[in-house]
Amino acid sequence: MRGKIIKGIAGFYYVNVVESGLYECKARGVFRKEKTKPLVGDEVEMEVLDETEKTGNITAVLPRKNALVRPAVANVDQALVVFAVTEPEPHFNLLNRFLVMMEQKEIPTVLCFNKEDIATKAQTEELAEIYQVCGYPVVFTSATEGIHIEKVKRLLAGKTTVIAGPSGVGKSSLINRLQPTVQMETGDISRKIARGKHTTRHSELIAIDGESYIMDTPGFSSLYAGDVEKEELKYYFREFAPFEGRCRFQGCMHLSEPDCAVKQAVDHGKIHKIRYRDYQEMYAELKNRKKY
Repeated sequence: MRGKIIKGIAGFYYVNVVESGLYECKARGVFRKEKTKPLVGDEVEMEVLDETEKTGNITAVLPRKNALVRPAVANVDQALVVFAVTEPEPHFNLLNRFLVMMEQKEIPTVLCFNKEDIATKAQTEELAEIYQVCGYPVVFTSATEGIHIEKVKRLLAGKTTVIAGPSGVGKSSLINRLQPTVQMETGDISRKIARGKHTTRHSELIAIDGESYIMDTPGFSSLYAGDVEKEELKYYFREFAPFEGRCRFQGCMHLSEPDCAVKQAVDHGKIHKIRYRDYQEMYAELKNRKKY
C-alpha cells in the first residue's frame, strides 16, 4: 500500500492513504541501518499491521524530487511565502533570503501579501513592481475579510505547498481560511496522538483535499541556505539573468566591476534597488563567512 507521510512525531509516522485513511506507522529497522530517515512529504510503501486500529510499518521510501532541511520536508511542489503589506511592513531582506533558498532548491515560489484591506494603493503597487518584475506570481489577500482566498486556493490546487512567513502577518488566519474542511484530518491525528496535538515544532502536512497539501513552517526567520557559494548567489536572483554575459568582464559578480550590465539595469530601474542592495549584503556575508 502506498501513501504520503503527513506528520512525524516521537518515532511515529502518520501516513495518509487516499480513500483508506490515516495510518500510524513505525519505520522498519532497515532505515536505521542505512542511516536514512523518512520525512514528512515522503511517498512511502507500507504494510498494514491492523486495519481496524489503522497501524502499519513503513517498508520503503520512494525517490524524492527534493528535500528541505529546515523545515524537514520532502517532495515540495512550491512555496507560498506570506508577508503583510503593512502592519508590519515587509522585511525585504528576510523575504529575499527565502527566495534565494527556494531558487537554490529549484522550488517555485508564490508571494502572498496579506492585509490588503488596510494597505494603500501605493504600498501594493510597490510590492507588485519589485517582485512581478522578477517573475514571481504575486497575490494580495485579506485573511480577515476573505479577499482573494479562492485565488490562493487555485494556486495551491493539486500541489504540496510549504507556507512560510514571519509572525504577525496573518499567516495562521490565512491557513484557517484555506482549509475549512481540515478538521477531520487534524481530529484523526489528535485522537491518535494527543501528545502531539499542541506541538508546533514538527512539520505537518494538512490535506486541503485529496491532491492538495499545505504545510506551515515554524522558525521562518532561521530559513537560509547556508551552503550557497558566493559565486553562485547571482544566479539565484532571477532578474539578473537577462543581463548575464553582457558585462565587460566574464564572470562579473555585479559589484565593483566597471561596465556591469546588472548595475546599469539597477540604475535604469530595470532591477529594483531593494533587491540589488540585498544581493550586495548577502554576497558580503558569504565572502566573510569563508574567511573562518
